[in-house]
Amino acid sequence: MIKLESVSRRTAAGLAALSLALLALVPGQAFAASVVLVFGDSLSSAYGISQKEGWVSLLQERLRRNGLDYTVVNQSIPGETTSGGATRIKATVAQAKPAVTIIALGGNDGLRGLPVGQMRDNLALMVRSARGAGAKVLLVGMKMPPNYGAAYTREFESVFAELAKQQRVAVVPFLLEGMDARRELFQPDNIHPVAAAQPMILETVWKRLRPLL
Repeated sequence: MIKLESVSRRTAAGLAALSLALLALVPGQAFAASVVLVFGDSLSSAYGISQKEGWVSLLQERLRRNGLDYTVVNQSIPGETTSGGATRIKATVAQAKPAVTIIALGGNDGLRGLPVGQMRDNLALMVRSARGAGAKVLLVGMKMPPNYGAAYTREFESVFAELAKQQRVAVVPFLLEGMDARRELFQPDNIHPVAAAQPMILETVWKRLRPLL
């Protein structure tokens, strides 16, 4: 995942910043509707598929069909770690002014074997920053493959539920719930879901997001 994403990360970061800048150019119209901010990595940026097929785009369609006046702003960057997210969260929420922030980071920390305590601290900072800006928060959990060792995978997985309880925010236990054992739902890298899997991801997120809207 690191090799696949490192080349595109700078481009994606630039596009993410540009999307916020362009929205800010429309006085009084940029965020006429309430904003749902998606703050994640490649699993939320439609990596390897078209943007319209990604679960975040499908979320915008779901909101529209349900008559919910929200604009989804996707600030997900391939290769992003929680450290990267922690450095840009304050500026992002200040610009987007979200009603709800979905924090879906941590997977790249795990794949790189970064300290779990560091990930926990970064996620806590992001949660506090989003709530400090007036947003409700949905924290999205991730799991690591068993080859990372039982102790590390247990500690990693437990962070999300424990932090959500501590910070009193909603949590999705696992973004790829029900998918991890189905090889056909993943691209050849065996990490990123195919287009056909995106509606499943949306349903997993929607169950915990809907009560916040």
